[in-house]
Amino acid sequence: MTGEFSQLRRYLHETLGIDIHPAGWDEDMLLPVFLRDLYTFSKVRLMATLCLLMLDNEEQEQSPATVRKHMDLIKTRWDGDVVYVRARVTAYNRKRLIERKLPFIVPGNQMYLPMLGIDLREHFKKLRTETHRFNPSTQALVIHVLLRGTAKRIYTPAEMAGLLGYSAMTMTRAFDELESSNVGEIFLEGRERYLRFSDPEKEIWAEARTLLRSPVKKRIYINPENVKLAGPRAGLTALADYTMLAEPSIPAIALRREDWKSLRQRHQVEEFPSREPGALELEIWSYAPSLFAEGGVVDRLSLYLSLKENKDERVEAALEEMMEGLNW
Repeated sequence: MTGEFSQLRRYLHETLGIDIHPAGWDEDMLLPVFLRDLYTFSKVRLMATLCLLMLDNEEQEQSPATVRKHMDLIKTRWDGDVVYVRARVTAYNRKRLIERKLPFIVPGNQMYLPMLGIDLREHFKKLRTETHRFNPSTQALVIHVLLRGTAKRIYTPAEMAGLLGYSAMTMTRAFDELESSNVGEIFLEGRERYLRFSDPEKEIWAEARTLLRSPVKKRIYINPENVKLAGPRAGLTALADYTMLAEPSIPAIALRREDWKSLRQRHQVEEFPSREPGALELEIWSYAPSLFAEGGVVDRLSLYLSLKENKDERVEAALEEMMEGLNW
């Protein structure tokens, strides 16, 4: 038995409590040569139903439309259910396979067998639960799409790395995180990996919001004298710019963590233990606040995330007012 079938057998035993005994299918020799090259065929009994497994041998993932055509060809020689098996299928293609009601198994990840009434996504849901919150690079990508892109644009890791100032490897990991969380749609064309958002911005925000975190890593208060600071307005200062909220007595600006470290190396920065008259509040962010700032003010989405835990009723009302001003 091949390694792929061993993984499949273990997955079915762990999830359904059944043991399978794959058997050869002699009639595969009557299929077109290209199908015999693409797939390994095996007969198995799944919960008393005899099925034909078509194990995808190709490195490059095929579209669900292509899988459908291949299944139809196979069914000219097999009078029963055919199940598509592949080691890895993108979230986008899994969704399309289900829409087309094509039975499939991704060992260790997902199983969709409509003829048996099975739609099991244990590992897929577990990944989303374990994600907790997006990494800063993933969050920056989502905010870029919501504020700078369009909901139907297609992105690549290299493109987003250039736009957001991250390495291609970091953006590849961001794509992985989005795929495992079922936010956006990842698909392959040739060897290139793409990210697509098909839903309206408001729906993307609603789906991703629980996975987004405050960009603020730390808030400190400093003496602004003799220190050159260049950062967008943040915190309640920014909220006052967007709404009718009164300007706070102590202004706040945002700096990226790396910029704050550089500033401390170049200047003797006097820090205060708490808010004091004449102080400046510095928010140290996990991603560059200047990425999405407009008119010297941090963007609405990051600002909302930075203040959403504030229980002041005036702040809560101002945040609601600010978000209503988004052109979605």
